[in-house]
Amino acid sequence: MELFDRQKDAVGQGERTLLVYIELPINRHIKNGVDEFVELAKSSGLNIVQSLKISCNSVNAKYFIGSGKVKEIVELVKDMNLDLVILSSELSPSQERNLEKQLECQVMDRTGLILDIFSLRARSFEGKLQVELAQLRHLSTRLVRGWTHLERQKGGIGLRGPGETQLETDKRLISIRIKNIKERLEKVHKQRDLGRKSRLKNDTPMIALAGYTNAGKSTLFNHLTQAEVFAGEQLFATLDATIRRVILPASGEAVIADTVGFIQDLPHDLVAAFRSTLEETRQANILLHIVDASDEYNLEKIKQVEDIISDIGAQKVPSILVMNKIDCLKDFKPRFDRNKDGIIFRVWISAHTGDGVNFLYQALAEKLSGMMTCAKIQLDVSSAHIRSKIYNIGYIRNEEVDDLGQWVLEINVTHHYLFKLLNLRGVTLLWERKLQQK
Repeated sequence: MELFDRQKDAVGQGERTLLVYIELPINRHIKNGVDEFVELAKSSGLNIVQSLKISCNSVNAKYFIGSGKVKEIVELVKDMNLDLVILSSELSPSQERNLEKQLECQVMDRTGLILDIFSLRARSFEGKLQVELAQLRHLSTRLVRGWTHLERQKGGIGLRGPGETQLETDKRLISIRIKNIKERLEKVHKQRDLGRKSRLKNDTPMIALAGYTNAGKSTLFNHLTQAEVFAGEQLFATLDATIRRVILPASGEAVIADTVGFIQDLPHDLVAAFRSTLEETRQANILLHIVDASDEYNLEKIKQVEDIISDIGAQKVPSILVMNKIDCLKDFKPRFDRNKDGIIFRVWISAHTGDGVNFLYQALAEKLSGMMTCAKIQLDVSSAHIRSKIYNIGYIRNEEVDDLGQWVLEINVTHHYLFKLLNLRGVTLLWERKLQQK
């Protein structure tokens, strides 16, 4: 058992907490497991009094860890007057109960910790429902017969019989609540599906941001959309899916979706609860995989995100690797990298400073070229405001003025945006052809 340095400054004002990182043969390859576990606990605002690391070669059926290690933790809990012990591995309900009985304090596993963080971060109606659903699913496996004061709740005249124990009542109430939440979420999902179908019908490109938690997705989202989504240097700063319609240089109109950050071994209950949020990733035309370029463990995290993307069925969505936070690297200039086929597959940027975002725009324009059309339009002399609007967007390929003083523009736009332009007074289509995908 290896003790970390005692926390010099209490983190948060919550319960006095002991963190126990369990190193098993299956997770010894994870280089940043300890640091990430500590960051998770800090994100929940707990008062972390002590952290320790335990190496185990096998799992104990009763306590998950060996009984000798349990006795050592019991002494730490008593000496430090601790309220909560959090283990980095997922515990079975019986293991959690057995540890609580021995330690005489609350015990939580990594899944419970992540659920607690999610409950703190959820802001939207849908997000709160999704988190509550995941929490109830997790709780339903951990109900115990702790209600010995009432063996029968229902009895007496007209209701004689074995009655209903408190445990059965709790299970029934949780089951009813889960059913109600699912019904309410289904209505939200239908509304989201209508919006998605509308975008598909209008041929509007969908760009989804995905990546490891705290990689800078929300910062980049705010830069691209001029939105004010909360972005902080903490794990799971953003939970609620946010969608904005934008005009991208050289690409035109598009929809950008910011999604929840991923993490290694993301609990299955959370993946299921955030189905509609993750659906935006699966239905996107382009996936921007945001990576913290300054993170020494970024290669490992890239692999973990790719595994989750594959799990949700989004592995076939065309993607661009966005290496973010280059402002944290010494003397590093923004750029993009092409593969052997000449296709941009990686862009180096800083979402915080905006350096390199123009390279990202270029990469998006090339990726979206299959959804774009090249058109030549004519604007009459009274349509200067339309010409100005198109110039601000910046996807005019060529411009001429005919003998009548009318502007003739050759532009790259989506089919949907071209249709909107042609509905404006003073705009005439001369010809159109679909662009070939790069």
